[in-house]
Amino acid sequence: MAEAVAKANYKWRVVDIVVASIIAVASGVIFAGWDLIYKIPTTALDALLPGFSGLVCAFWLFAGPLAAVIVRKPGAAIYAELIAACIEYIIGAGGVFGISGSIIIGLVQGVFAEIIFAALRYRKWNPLTVTLSGALAGFGNYLYEFSPVGGYVGTEGGYFGAYGLGYLFTTVLSGAVIAGILMWLVQRAIAATGVLDRFESGRTKALV
Repeated sequence: MAEAVAKANYKWRVVDIVVASIIAVASGVIFAGWDLIYKIPTTALDALLPGFSGLVCAFWLFAGPLAAVIVRKPGAAIYAELIAACIEYIIGAGGVFGISGSIIIGLVQGVFAEIIFAALRYRKWNPLTVTLSGALAGFGNYLYEFSPVGGYVGTEGGYFGAYGLGYLFTTVLSGAVIAGILMWLVQRAIAATGVLDRFESGRTKALV
């Protein structure tokens, strides 16, 4: 659709900060809730095939792509994912993952989610770019998890072992589908209510 290409507007407004913050806080609460139950599905998935736990990693990845596609300003993905990670840490992740496994990894996820929008100079907003944003967030998550400070350090084979490669595939897939495609649909559903009329993402007319 022509809607996917728009003239970039790099200036943040107060309403942009407010909405990005709301998305971040709500996402952080969801992250914290997911921290309480994530071991149940991840243990079951890894029992099926090594690294399949990555299929549910997107429940920590969606804040960046969602904020980016709604606010459409430079840094929105980084801001939302980082603030969400801080909220997650404050609520309870500090005792689960610590600063490294919550705040720092959140920054990494946000940076990777931002890459595709920055590469396209914040001009293209469509299902493909949001899907790539989610997939890249998943890739960043994989890189961090198997790094010397990540949760999977010491896993046999590291990045390129059976578990690592399985985790790479499933985390990127999870990011693409849940943090990407699903967040695009969420943004469209919210826009349909009219609450995003002050945003480019809330306009229904075609953009050239």
